[in-house]
Amino acid sequence: MRPAVLTTAAAVASLVAGLLLAGCADVEPLPEIVPGPRPTAAPAVKAPAAAPRRTVGGPGSGCALPVSFALAERWAPKAVEDPEDPEFAALTRQGPATVRCEVDAKPAGQVGFLRVWTAGKGSARAALEGFVAAERNTSAVVYRESRSGAGPVTEVTYTVRDEPAEESKEERAFAVATPKGTVIVHLGGLDTEEHRAMVPAYELARTTLRAR
Repeated sequence: MRPAVLTTAAAVASLVAGLLLAGCADVEPLPEIVPGPRPTAAPAVKAPAAAPRRTVGGPGSGCALPVSFALAERWAPKAVEDPEDPEFAALTRQGPATVRCEVDAKPAGQVGFLRVWTAGKGSARAALEGFVAAERNTSAVVYRESRSGAGPVTEVTYTVRDEPAEESKEERAFAVATPKGTVIVHLGGLDTEEHRAMVPAYELARTTLRAR
């Protein structure tokens, strides 16, 4: 009986081997995988465009002025109503100048205004000197010449004595001559600390000033 068993086992092994060989012959080789190029740098991300600065002085800006300038963030311009009314001359006139516009710092969390005044044609220095001379209790008055986008300007810094409060505070202004007359931009403030905190808004106005 042993030779029969061996013969049968050999036949089965031969059959399995044949099937395996036949199956292997039918399998196609896998395609070669080639890695793609790796990025050498992160893709550039375009920064969002900065919002344009608000300006005051032109049509629809809150105040119609002979000049325009950029506003500090959240500062709010408003035209002075009827500044030529003689009944309110004590509030709307100072020396040769009449106030035309108030730019309020309160929306930005500060206490004070940039006020824009206009005077007749002539020397910016003379108009500014008359403006300061009409202010009561001034001291430490210093004038200097500087530049703006509208041309040469005269600047002044000074202190004003507040008698009821028994203290002094700093103030400053600049004046520029334009074809439509002299413009004076003045920065006050509740006190010296508030005034100094608002100087960047004043400098922004001076450096971006344009005649209209």
